[in-house]
Amino acid sequence: MRNLILPAAPGAEPLAEAVRACRPHLIWAAVFSALVNLLYLTPTLYMMQVYDRVVPTGGLTTLALITAVTVFALGTLAVLDWLRGRLMLRAGLRLDRLLSARILGRIVDMQARGAGGQALRDFDQARGALSGPGMLALFDAPWTPIYLLCCFLLHPAIGVLTLVGGAVLFALAWMNERDARPRIEEAMKLQGSAYAAQEAIASQAEVVRALGMRSASIARQIDQRRKATVVQAGAQLAGGRYTGAIKFVRLVVQSFALGLAALLAVEHQISAGAIIASSVLLSRAVAPIEQLVGAWPSLVQGRAGWLALTELFVRTASAERERTALPPPRGRLEASNLGVQFPETPTPQLRGVGLSLTPGQTLGIVGQSGSGKTTLARVLAGALTPQAGKVRLDGAEFDARDGDALARWIGYMPQTPSLFAGTVKENISRFTPRSEGDDVDQAAVRAATAAGAHEMIQRLPRGYDTPLGPFGQGLSAGQAQRVALARALFGEPVLLVLDEPNANLDQDGEAALMKAILSAAARGAAVMVIAHRAGVLARVDHLMVMEDGKARLYGPREEVLATLREEREAVRPPAPEKASAPQARKQGSRA
Repeated sequence: MRNLILPAAPGAEPLAEAVRACRPHLIWAAVFSALVNLLYLTPTLYMMQVYDRVVPTGGLTTLALITAVTVFALGTLAVLDWLRGRLMLRAGLRLDRLLSARILGRIVDMQARGAGGQALRDFDQARGALSGPGMLALFDAPWTPIYLLCCFLLHPAIGVLTLVGGAVLFALAWMNERDARPRIEEAMKLQGSAYAAQEAIASQAEVVRALGMRSASIARQIDQRRKATVVQAGAQLAGGRYTGAIKFVRLVVQSFALGLAALLAVEHQISAGAIIASSVLLSRAVAPIEQLVGAWPSLVQGRAGWLALTELFVRTASAERERTALPPPRGRLEASNLGVQFPETPTPQLRGVGLSLTPGQTLGIVGQSGSGKTTLARVLAGALTPQAGKVRLDGAEFDARDGDALARWIGYMPQTPSLFAGTVKENISRFTPRSEGDDVDQAAVRAATAAGAHEMIQRLPRGYDTPLGPFGQGLSAGQAQRVALARALFGEPVLLVLDEPNANLDQDGEAALMKAILSAAARGAAVMVIAHRAGVLARVDHLMVMEDGKARLYGPREEVLATLREEREAVRPPAPEKASAPQARKQGSRA
């Protein structure tokens, strides 16, 4: 449990700090648990006093006084139990306040590395385990020896019975943990995969319907859910067996305690009041074990979620390290020996790619589908971290700047416009809040004007304030691409990375795109354009030809084009020779 509460892995320090911030809650919950467990002795003492003092003597005054004290003690017990529950709930809320934003940031960093994540779901499970009844049972468990000692004080035989019964219950609890934990962890993994697949299908529902994949997709989802449900049900059934066995043993031991206490009372070894007291004490001694077994699935899920969060923070440890503020870059880009290979792919997407761009220079990248163009664009835009090689902006590695600080100087336009729910202006301004500057609106208009989208946006129902749905719903493909270009130009970045920016543009849109590229280069921005249509590449300074993840050709545009023409001429078959006139007449006569 120590590893669960205070992770010591390098990079997981924010998790440990958040839990340390909750330490006062945990300490006071432990203190209240101690008082609650002491006050749980009240019914035992009350019954012993009633049977041993009030009944034999008929002392009604004594009965009234001990009843008043008992009511006060039980009321205090109820208040303390309520308070410790609130403390654990407050601890969970504090964890959420301290970690939720950081976890969301780490999720974005993990997505940039090609990893999916259900980190918030893992966090909710860990937070629920911390603030749930399982933790209260853990606070109560150390008091089992105290109740066991009280049983020995009543009579050694009762103490031995309690010890044996507790040992049997503990053994059952251990067997439950051994059988349930792997099942629960497997169920969690299958459920995570099923949820991820469901979200993917839901995000592409239109394509699913249009391609007639509805029934097949539903069948796949049902199959994944069935597998996860079967494993989860198996874990619950296994836990249910142990829960029933533990309840049976507890009731049997309680009944044996009553019978043994009655036998001892008949032999005048204990008082009559100790008969009921022995059963109550034994029940309190073994209650935490039963509670732990019942709450064990949530504790296992919480521990697994916490370990997953620890791994997430370790893998993204560099995301939140403090960095020295660097001066604004001018746009000198250098990439060397870049290598990228996605998980579960047989071949790398990039292999030893290098290039350089100076401020005001333009680079066009061409190549067949699957040659690595888009992967290279993602790396140069800072959206994807390569496994090998370095990317530098004005001599500083991308990682030398904070993610948002780096993105401030990079304009990236992906293949898919990837607009978000919000207004057109919010999408163009990258959701920059107005509190960060009064010039956000004017900067958004300037970016749209530079992209040639200002007039098009003004024709929308509410202009720049037109609300868009998820994925830019409400705009056509061409309109969305022009808004995405304006977003890339927002803030006058010094590096522009445009991945097939003219895929959905008409002739006017392509002319506006070419003007935007030349204007950005004229003000000193380095521009990289990936395109299949030659119109956008007609004015670039350099060309790169990608093939199988490598840069096959790279250099000034005219030199690369000349090399491509020579290659085409070399592989072109020779033209057939023309036959002489007599040969032609001879061939004709034969025909």
